[in-house]
Amino acid sequence: MKFFEIKDGALFFKRRQEIMEICPWGAGLRVRATQNRSFSDKDWALDVPAKADGKIELFDDHAIVRNGSIYAVVTDFGRISFYNEKDELLLKEYYRSWDYGTKDWKDLDTIIMQRAAARTYRAVGGDNYALSVRFEADDNEKLFGMGQYQQPQFDLKGCTLELAQKNTQASVPYLVSSKGYGLLWNNPAIGRATLGANVTEFTAESTRQIDYWINAADTPAALVEQYTELTGRVPMMPEWAMGFWQCKLRYQTQDEVLTIARRYKELNIPLSVIVIDFFHWTQQGDWRFDPEYFPDPKAMIDELHEMGVRVMISIWPTVDRTSVNYEEMSERDLLIRTDRGLNVTMECWGMQCFIDPTNPETREFVWQKAMENYRSHGVDLFWLDEAEPEYTAQDFDLYRYYDGPALECANEYPVRYSQTFFDGMKKEGIENPLNLVRCAWAGSQRYGALVWSGDVPSTFTYLRYQLTAGLNMGLAGIAWWTADIGGFHGGNVHDPAFHELLMRWFQFGAFCPVMRLHGDRDPHYKPLGTTGGGKVASGADNEIWSYTPEIQDMMSYYILLRESMKGYMTTVMEEAHEKGTPVMKPLFYDYPADKTCWEIADEFLFGHDLLVAPVLYAGERTRTLYLPEGRWCEYETGKVYDGGCTITVDAPLNRVPLFVKEGKTVFVK
Repeated sequence: MKFFEIKDGALFFKRRQEIMEICPWGAGLRVRATQNRSFSDKDWALDVPAKADGKIELFDDHAIVRNGSIYAVVTDFGRISFYNEKDELLLKEYYRSWDYGTKDWKDLDTIIMQRAAARTYRAVGGDNYALSVRFEADDNEKLFGMGQYQQPQFDLKGCTLELAQKNTQASVPYLVSSKGYGLLWNNPAIGRATLGANVTEFTAESTRQIDYWINAADTPAALVEQYTELTGRVPMMPEWAMGFWQCKLRYQTQDEVLTIARRYKELNIPLSVIVIDFFHWTQQGDWRFDPEYFPDPKAMIDELHEMGVRVMISIWPTVDRTSVNYEEMSERDLLIRTDRGLNVTMECWGMQCFIDPTNPETREFVWQKAMENYRSHGVDLFWLDEAEPEYTAQDFDLYRYYDGPALECANEYPVRYSQTFFDGMKKEGIENPLNLVRCAWAGSQRYGALVWSGDVPSTFTYLRYQLTAGLNMGLAGIAWWTADIGGFHGGNVHDPAFHELLMRWFQFGAFCPVMRLHGDRDPHYKPLGTTGGGKVASGADNEIWSYTPEIQDMMSYYILLRESMKGYMTTVMEEAHEKGTPVMKPLFYDYPADKTCWEIADEFLFGHDLLVAPVLYAGERTRTLYLPEGRWCEYETGKVYDGGCTITVDAPLNRVPLFVKEGKTVFVK
């Protein structure tokens, strides 16, 4: 019986109710399988055509598909195993049964297919299935990437990860294995990834097909480069964006914004960006300045530009029922729908619906409003908040997008949200658009997405989580990542314990891809009014002079130190743009042959020549760290250490341990 054929350069398999395709794609293989009669026309993160000239061989009882450094062997029962160029097994599908005493392996395969198939389907309505694909687990492999989760685990082996977007959580499902393969779960459905000791499993609650892409390479760097070549890379970061960004919960008036910028200029502290956060507007979904508190935004922005300061404006994707744009957007079906009940998706100072950026018409409508009301005044970039989106009720079965039910495609939302502003800015002639966004999925990076980690608490525990999150985001292709310096929730400006945390977080933030001071500081001010931009309070002051003289001195030191490394940063950002290389990366990215580097989760490389060992615990005044091979010069003392060993160095409260590769220039005084 014939199960295999070659169609359009891909291996096509059909047996019983299932069809499967393995296609050479980019530097790897794309696998699709379904119990529908045909595959979906959605390519999701693989929407840039990238088919490759692989090689397909058909045999009596199996087939082989080769491409790049990987090949797949498929039995005539549809079981798949993946190998590298050295014929080493990388990954194979999971099957389990028991020995019936038969020696007829065809019969045994039938038993396996019936009892414990790797690919499972359960119909949930229409053409959609709740499905899973399972692979054999390897006790000796380490797993990284997959996006941002607020947890201490850097090595994800043993973790179960929700594939859903939430405030502080970003599902970017590209997995990097220490065995030398990467796997993109190319499916934006709500689901789960289980990276267990007994099985590696991906599930989707409602989708039309299994869809994943797998690649192989000798190094993690090569894996990420292949993956980002396929899904996209960040633009070149403008030099101005490499400096210091100032932000607080919200600057409430035009005069307040100008006062802050003028003070930085008086202190001779370089300020790259000042941020005007939420409720500078009249109503959610109006996307315009409230004239009572920002009477002349163009004059304000002109003065800021004269001081060399760029302006970032917060955009929320929420449209209140009282917004001037609600009726038109509702009538034109530009908002996310609810399949039952009131058409409300968020409740926040009123009742709102989220825009639906999976609809091209929505993207065009929102960008035109941003052009009319912000860009026309000189606004430079946008803060795309609420980007998950942050539903008041996380009932994904309730919501429907232009691209389908939320259960099927919700994880795509932040990509299209970023695309809205990227495409608009490109059309306007901006060569390298950059916008801050609170969430991401696979491919977000190519739309100029600078992802930050959301509203995390102001604690040392969450400071540690940010390092883990940032490193795994980089491995998942998100080269531009940052966090609120000091955390967002709970920092009291008068609390000495918070002062220590803030100093350590600032030292860490100075070596993130973007350095941005932000937070909802206590105690709060009272609201200025009862309507529009006046009805929402703001937190305590959050500028470098808002704390103690010691903190101001430390912050000034690191702002100027970052300025001194702009030449080095330019090279680092060029590599992110050209090769997809993470700006901050784990030690094993550059030193994959060093087994110890695969164990290190509390230090990182900024570029290739600077090693940062942030202090992550309260009360620590020394730091034990590992130096990879080579010779490393401690920046503050000038002392040179041989690599390949663990050392302990001083880490006073106002300094973070930094090590530069001997003979390399990072800082220019």
